[in-house]
Amino acid sequence: MLGIIGIIVVFVMIFGGFLLSGGDLGIITKALPLEMMIIGGSAVGAFLVSNSGAVVKHTLKDVGKVFKGAHWKEEDYRDLLCLMFELIKLARKNPVAIEEHIEAPAESDIFNKYPKILADKEAIALIADTMRSASMNYDDPNQVEEVLEKRIDAHIHDMAHSSHALQTVADALPALGIVAAVLGVIKTMASIDQPPEILGKMIGSALVGTFLGVFLAYGLVGPFATKIQSVVDEDAHFYKLIREVLVANLHQHSPNICIEVGRQNTPSHNRPGFSELEEAIKSLKKEAA
Repeated sequence: MLGIIGIIVVFVMIFGGFLLSGGDLGIITKALPLEMMIIGGSAVGAFLVSNSGAVVKHTLKDVGKVFKGAHWKEEDYRDLLCLMFELIKLARKNPVAIEEHIEAPAESDIFNKYPKILADKEAIALIADTMRSASMNYDDPNQVEEVLEKRIDAHIHDMAHSSHALQTVADALPALGIVAAVLGVIKTMASIDQPPEILGKMIGSALVGTFLGVFLAYGLVGPFATKIQSVVDEDAHFYKLIREVLVANLHQHSPNICIEVGRQNTPSHNRPGFSELEEAIKSLKKEAA
């Protein structure tokens, strides 16, 4: 919602201010289609040349993050902590029984309680791979924490490709606007014998290219790239929480302490209250009884 409001504010302030100052939108609207073809088309072409097919698809998909915001909400962090509690408690009670859950999460009655988490392959892989390694005696907390840190950093880097790709386009747009403006000046110089009123309109049309390049770069594409990066950074806390709980488990803390470590490492705006989480865990214990 904020993304839509922001775009509306950008358009209203820029074009509203232009109109209030006595500007004529006719020149802009007349030149806009061809200028957009030159600038937008060349930007899209450069974007396709400089990125792989996977990054292009990822970027198109990630544009939705500008309007949807972070994928993981407060209730998801609570569900994750409940999931981790159930898995850790079962692993402590019956190390053999946990294997069927981490080997086939899609068929696990524990994982299926949390469909949104189950749908995230990276989150499930982090949990399952680490708990599987612990069952094979790879349980040094410091080594596991280092491995998880590198794995999460790599995942964040992959998720940020679309932001970097859009930022590259934003950086190029002002220069492409200058290219369009120069082409307009070349066209104007070829008609230098025309009267001033015609030349004035032609020069104005040429300058629309410069305006459009800068406007798209700093008014739309650049902010889109920044927002996507912000969402990626926000969602990264979800995977870091998994790391904190798993490492706490390897330190042989009790399941409740492991979950409390995770809760306290949750960002404040998504952190479930102690009493709220305690009630959720009590409900799990009642269901298991």
